[in-house]
Amino acid sequence: MIRRRRGGLALPACALAFALAAGPVAGLADESDHERARQALEAGKVLPLGAVLDIVERDFPGQVVKVEFEEDDDEFIYEIRVLQSGGGILKLKIDARDGTLLSVKGRDIKFKGKP
Repeated sequence: MIRRRRGGLALPACALAFALAAGPVAGLADESDHERARQALEAGKVLPLGAVLDIVERDFPGQVVKVEFEEDDDEFIYEIRVLQSGGGILKLKIDARDGTLLSVKGRDIKFKGKP
């Protein structure tokens, strides 16, 4: 498996790419998520998942454990869960069009560069 180093964390980038290309893999994306994401990406309506994960990794320390793609009334959202040190899970909602953080939920939220 090819691994890409980002900010001290090794993310299985190959597995994430495979998840979007092949459908369901360990909680990353189901088949309908995949198809909607592929169509939106091809139409230029959303950022690729890799670009969004770069934003997440830049701002939130931890390991991405789940990615979902949601579309509602032509609004596209990546819902990403991050396992942080100490076992806390963050639930991030990110605008898939431009990578803007829409919301973050969780306890003891850790941001990179912050105490």
